[in-house]
Amino acid sequence: MGGLFISCGGAETASEHPAKRSNAETLVVGMPGDPRSLDPHRTNDQPSSRVKKQIYDTLMYQTSDLTVTGDGLAESYEVISPTEFAFTLRQGVHFHNGEELTSEDVKFTFERMRELNAPAAFLVNALERVEIIDDYNFVMHLSFPFGPFITHLAHPATAILNKTAVLAAGENYGRNPVGTGPFSFVEWRAGDSLTLSRYDDYFRGPAASERIIFRIITEDTQRAIALETGEVDLIYDVGPNDYRDLAALEEIKGFQTSGLTTFYMGFNAQKKPFDDVRVRQAINLALDVEAATQVAFRGYATTAKGPLAPTVQFANTGLPGYGHDVERAKALLAEAGYPNGFSTSIWTNDNPVRVMYAEIFQEQLRAVGITASIEIVEWAPYLDRTARGEHDMFMLGWVAVTGDADYGLYSLFHSEEFGDAGNRTFWSNDEVDRLLVEGKTNPDPAAREEAYLRAQEIIFEEAPWAFLAFRDELNATRDYVQGFEPHTAGHHILYQVYNN
Repeated sequence: MGGLFISCGGAETASEHPAKRSNAETLVVGMPGDPRSLDPHRTNDQPSSRVKKQIYDTLMYQTSDLTVTGDGLAESYEVISPTEFAFTLRQGVHFHNGEELTSEDVKFTFERMRELNAPAAFLVNALERVEIIDDYNFVMHLSFPFGPFITHLAHPATAILNKTAVLAAGENYGRNPVGTGPFSFVEWRAGDSLTLSRYDDYFRGPAASERIIFRIITEDTQRAIALETGEVDLIYDVGPNDYRDLAALEEIKGFQTSGLTTFYMGFNAQKKPFDDVRVRQAINLALDVEAATQVAFRGYATTAKGPLAPTVQFANTGLPGYGHDVERAKALLAEAGYPNGFSTSIWTNDNPVRVMYAEIFQEQLRAVGITASIEIVEWAPYLDRTARGEHDMFMLGWVAVTGDADYGLYSLFHSEEFGDAGNRTFWSNDEVDRLLVEGKTNPDPAAREEAYLRAQEIIFEEAPWAFLAFRDELNATRDYVQGFEPHTAGHHILYQVYNN
């Protein structure tokens, strides 16, 4: 059958950059969270993805502004039919262990992703099988047409693994990663730092920096101080309290961009009293989210009225939001059988914005009779324990990485995605399940939009979350850092970044 043929162009190489200072070969990056694993099939959290982005490549390539291009491992692909995609790999691409990339690695990667039920396996739910034609050609067969499929092949979680390396490392692979990316793994000192070294045989040409050291600096102010003093060259997620003063310094470059992140407080819908929609709605009404957002983000976020940021395709921007109505909240609690409120807990990690929200909400909930303790849990145990459903209420954010509603909704609200896959509220709704499947499987954009708009209306009404904020992305570098372009999804590409 005939189809659409797409040729994949080349990418800019490091040789096109100006020369760097000979004593500035190391780029030091301060980021707030320690990775959970460097195995793409074991986690889908942001700190891990930011490191994996440098170690691995994907079949398709996503630029900083979310444009999907052909600069990935696939040299070209052909759309044979809505459910058949034929790919040709670039020849001569090598993994960090010296082995050449082949179709067998691609097949192994996606089969393993499904076998392990990876947290991000929903990205390739449509994939039925990978058919190998020869070492450099393969066909991906889908079980249903899926519009965002090619975009999903640029997500860090679909990075191509080396079969030999994965099988050799076994359970230890997450700390012994082998990719085809511009940097190879050197050392990981948990909670402190992670070091990568330039891979000189990278197929696009050597990276602009000889090595990258990720420094784990959890406190926002300490990260800002580290940048101001020159201890680090670049920092991610500048705290809202620090950004204005930091960006005003002559020796600092600030980057404020619109993002894809939704901040929320989730309810465990399988625990009383959160199994009652009236309780969830009452809490939404009891919270003055607009005031809390202004305090927590200092103007670097907009108040959320639903689950998707307006930058996400098919976001429902017509949702009214809950507003702040203490008397209505009390009435709903009384209807639900809690006229005097109840005692509960709010979980968060040590993210200062989330902690601030929790502290503000603790006071606001007291006004309707709800006594909420605050529990601060370290990041990795926090994700593990909320995945197991041990919490009552919890604070988190979600980045709709692909810019499509499927990524921003399916993993968080479909009943098949309970736990680590994303649905930590353990809430389900048959109609929402149906609509999310419709949005995923229907190739008609108008039909997808209709399904997603309605799904968001139900999610708003059923309130498995308290909808908090859509934050701006805040990053900063020293003035001598060249080539940094913030990635809209936060998966910053460091291949072309260097100290001049």
